Amino acid sequence: MNSPSRSLPSSGLPAATSVAIIGAGRVGGVLAAALRQAGLTVHGPFGRGETIPMVEVALLCVPDSAIADASAAVRDRVRYVGHVSGATPLDDVDFSIHPLQTFTGSESPDIFLGIGAAVAGRTPADTYLAEQLARALGARPFEIDAAHRAGYHAAASFASNFVLTVLDAAEQLAASAGIPDDEARDLLAPLIRRTVDNWQSMGATASLTGPIARGDEVTIARQRAAVDEADPALTSLFDALATATRAVAGQKAAV
Repeated sequence: MNSPSRSLPSSGLPAATSVAIIGAGRVGGVLAAALRQAGLTVHGPFGRGETIPMVEVALLCVPDSAIADASAAVRDRVRYVGHVSGATPLDDVDFSIHPLQTFTGSESPDIFLGIGAAVAGRTPADTYLAEQLARALGARPFEIDAAHRAGYHAAASFASNFVLTVLDAAEQLAASAGIPDDEARDLLAPLIRRTVDNWQSMGATASLTGPIARGDEVTIARQRAAVDEADPALTSLFDALATATRAVAGQKAAV
């Protein structure tokens, strides 16, 4: 593959498309397995610094800070370079595809089926390639422009990372009430799932219940005192969440 050209078929992604996965972390291994399952010719995942074969596409599954160096290292061996970062611009790559999912590295390749995948490209052809890779995974591609990448990624952090912070606090408070950790998770999980289901179908404002939604400040004060007694480090989190939740309740009252 000397002097790689940058042509693409007019539609679809041929099964013979060759892809090298750079980075063997939580995403790289699962992504390689999923693309291989989709019938593409997949090499890797490779560790950073390893020499990759001549391929059409290199997908960088590396930390954001390593994208520039990883791209430069493979640029002369590929037609297209993409990354899977949600927030990083396209300065050093041709396209990006960000699966809107959380990964531990132990997932089945089927984890991509039906999920969203944020895509972007420097050119229409680059964007098209990202879309076709997303569809090969069984994901649903949607475009995010450069100006909104950080905001989109922050939304993902709120929906996943910050939720875990709140759930960890719930688990700690349940433990302070005498409920063992594993039992607390089993008891709280149905409440969490129902809350998410309600949010998905109706949105936060219509789904909000509890003392803040009722304007029950006496109960809220009791909760705050209990949090402060159990773990003062959680009090500021309780206060911040209560303030934000009052704003959600206010939207409900204004409807």
